[in-house]
Amino acid sequence: MSNQEINDGEELWAVADLCLIPMGVADPSVGPQIAECQRVLEKSGVEYTMHGYGTNIEGPWSKVTKVIYDCHVAVHKLGTPRISSDIRIGTRVDRKITGGGNKGKKERVEQILAKDKEQSTSA
Repeated sequence: MSNQEINDGEELWAVADLCLIPMGVADPSVGPQIAECQRVLEKSGVEYTMHGYGTNIEGPWSKVTKVIYDCHVAVHKLGTPRISSDIRIGTRVDRKITGGGNKGKKERVEQILAKDKEQSTSA
Protein backbone atom coordinates (compact mmCIF):
# COMPACT_ATOMS: atom_id res chain seq x y z
CA MET A 1 0.00 0.00 0.00
CA SER A 2 1.36 3.45 -0.89
CA ASN A 3 1.75 6.15 1.72
CA GLN A 4 -1.04 8.07 -0.07
CA GLU A 5 -3.62 5.42 0.67
CA ILE A 6 -5.55 4.63 3.82
CA ASN A 7 -6.45 1.18 5.06
CA ASP A 8 -9.35 0.55 2.71
CA GLY A 9 -7.18 1.29 -0.33
CA GLU A 10 -8.68 4.69 -1.07
CA GLU A 11 -6.48 7.71 -1.50
CA LEU A 12 -6.56 10.37 1.21
CA TRP A 13 -8.90 13.28 0.54
CA ALA A 14 -6.97 16.50 1.00
CA VAL A 15 -8.09 20.05 1.64
CA ALA A 16 -5.37 22.61 0.97
CA ASP A 17 -5.04 26.33 1.30
CA LEU A 18 -2.55 27.65 -1.26
CA CYS A 19 -1.10 31.14 -1.30
CA LEU A 20 1.16 31.34 -4.34
CA ILE A 21 3.48 34.35 -4.21
CA PRO A 22 5.21 35.33 -7.48
CA MET A 23 8.49 37.17 -6.84
CA GLY A 24 10.89 39.07 -9.03
CA VAL A 25 8.32 40.41 -11.48
CA ALA A 26 8.57 44.03 -12.64
CA ASP A 27 4.93 44.91 -12.00
CA PRO A 28 3.80 45.03 -8.36
CA SER A 29 0.47 43.54 -9.47
CA VAL A 30 0.57 39.75 -9.59
CA GLY A 31 -2.93 39.41 -11.05
CA PRO A 32 -1.73 37.86 -14.33
CA GLN A 33 0.22 35.16 -12.48
CA ILE A 34 -2.66 34.35 -10.16
CA ALA A 35 -5.06 34.23 -13.11
CA GLU A 36 -2.75 31.70 -14.78
CA CYS A 37 -2.81 29.53 -11.68
CA GLN A 38 -6.63 29.72 -11.66
CA ARG A 39 -6.63 28.53 -15.30
CA VAL A 40 -4.53 25.54 -14.25
CA LEU A 41 -6.94 24.78 -11.42
CA GLU A 42 -9.94 24.99 -13.76
CA LYS A 43 -8.43 22.45 -16.13
CA SER A 44 -7.41 20.08 -13.32
CA GLY A 45 -10.86 19.02 -12.22
CA VAL A 46 -10.19 19.56 -8.51
CA GLU A 47 -12.60 21.62 -6.44
CA TYR A 48 -11.26 25.07 -5.68
CA THR A 49 -12.36 28.45 -4.37
CA MET A 50 -10.26 31.57 -4.74
CA HIS A 51 -10.31 34.01 -1.84
CA GLY A 52 -8.55 37.29 -1.09
CA TYR A 53 -5.19 35.82 -0.11
CA GLY A 54 -5.14 32.41 -1.73
CA THR A 55 -7.15 29.48 -2.95
CA ASN A 56 -8.76 26.53 -1.19
CA ILE A 57 -8.24 23.31 -3.14
CA GLU A 58 -9.70 19.89 -2.41
CA GLY A 59 -9.51 16.47 -3.94
CA PRO A 60 -7.45 13.31 -3.78
CA TRP A 61 -4.01 13.95 -2.27
CA SER A 62 -2.14 13.19 -5.49
CA LYS A 63 -4.30 15.58 -7.55
CA VAL A 64 -4.09 18.40 -5.02
CA THR A 65 -0.31 18.24 -4.78
CA LYS A 66 0.02 17.81 -8.56
CA VAL A 67 -2.07 20.90 -9.30
CA ILE A 68 0.04 22.95 -6.88
CA TYR A 69 3.12 21.78 -8.80
CA ASP A 70 1.39 22.58 -12.10
CA CYS A 71 0.59 26.11 -10.88
CA HIS A 72 4.26 26.67 -10.12
CA VAL A 73 5.29 25.44 -13.57
CA ALA A 74 2.69 27.57 -15.34
CA VAL A 75 3.62 30.73 -13.46
CA HIS A 76 7.35 30.15 -14.09
CA LYS A 77 6.53 29.80 -17.79
CA LEU A 78 5.13 33.34 -17.68
CA GLY A 79 8.64 34.51 -16.87
CA THR A 80 8.33 34.64 -13.09
CA PRO A 81 11.83 33.89 -11.78
CA ARG A 82 10.84 32.97 -8.21
CA ILE A 83 7.73 31.67 -6.50
CA SER A 84 7.12 31.15 -2.83
CA SER A 85 4.02 29.31 -1.69
CA ASP A 86 2.41 28.98 1.69
CA ILE A 87 0.52 25.70 1.76
CA ARG A 88 -1.59 24.15 4.50
CA ILE A 89 -2.99 20.69 3.80
CA GLY A 90 -5.44 18.83 5.97
CA THR A 91 -6.69 15.26 5.77
CA ARG A 92 -9.02 13.22 7.92
CA VAL A 93 -9.88 9.54 8.15
CA ASP A 94 -12.60 9.62 10.80
CA ARG A 95 -15.24 10.09 8.11
CA LYS A 96 -15.42 9.83 4.36
CA ILE A 97 -15.28 13.08 2.42
CA THR A 98 -15.35 13.06 -1.35
CA GLY A 99 -16.22 16.65 -2.07
CA GLY A 100 -17.60 19.86 -0.68
CA GLY A 101 -15.39 19.78 2.40
CA ASN A 102 -14.58 23.48 2.39
CA LYS A 103 -18.19 24.41 1.67
CA GLY A 104 -19.40 22.18 4.48
CA LYS A 105 -16.97 23.72 6.97
CA LYS A 106 -18.10 27.22 6.08
CA GLU A 107 -21.80 26.28 6.29
CA ARG A 108 -21.29 24.68 9.73
CA VAL A 109 -19.74 27.87 11.12
CA GLU A 110 -22.52 29.96 9.56
CA GLN A 111 -25.12 27.73 11.27
CA ILE A 112 -23.44 28.24 14.64
CA LEU A 113 -23.36 32.02 14.13
CA ALA A 114 -27.03 32.06 13.05
CA LYS A 115 -27.98 30.26 16.30
CA ASP A 116 -26.00 32.87 18.25
CA LYS A 117 -28.01 35.62 16.56
CA GLU A 118 -31.31 33.86 17.25
CA GLN A 119 -30.43 33.47 20.93
CA SER A 120 -29.33 37.10 21.31
CA THR A 121 -32.48 38.47 19.66
CA SER A 122 -34.82 36.29 21.71
CA ALA A 123 -33.22 37.26 25.04
